[in-house]
Amino acid sequence: MTVDREQVLRSAGALLSRKATATMDEVARAAGIGRATLHRHFAGRDALVRALEDFGLGEFESAVDAARLHEGDATGALRRLVTASQPASGLLAFLTSENQLFEGEDLNEGWSRIDGRIAELFRRGQEEGDFRIDLSASWLTEALYGLISAGAWSVQTGRLAANDYQFMIAELLLGGCTRRSVKE
Repeated sequence: MTVDREQVLRSAGALLSRKATATMDEVARAAGIGRATLHRHFAGRDALVRALEDFGLGEFESAVDAARLHEGDATGALRRLVTASQPASGLLAFLTSENQLFEGEDLNEGWSRIDGRIAELFRRGQEEGDFRIDLSASWLTEALYGLISAGAWSVQTGRLAANDYQFMIAELLLGGCTRRSVKE
């Protein structure tokens, strides 16, 4: 039997985004394969998490590409990004909570690449006068990741309807980062 690595990663990501402490046995069951087969592809949990990081960053970068961040105004681009992120949101939520991915010198270059692209969107919005300049672009990027993660968890637990994901995240973030005119 041929094992579809992407299908295994999608199954593992779906499980681990709901239950970060799942065992390799649980991951194997969720993927519909035996534990020995899982271990032939991923030597252990660390190897699986690293593979999920590569996979998840690829999925999220595809969402960033699909959002066409350089088209139109920054507010519209941010809304497109939130919408495009929804399919990868659970995996992103899992990855951003995995401390081992941010320790040591082995930081995946994909994080920096994506951070840079999103921070550039926020800087553009600041330069165009749409977004507050007292909040750094890097902070707004981290806030976006946090809201995407919270949105994913809320949808998974039924506290937020999937159809409301984009609206709730975009409105909360834009409500906090939008520049307001100063009244004298």
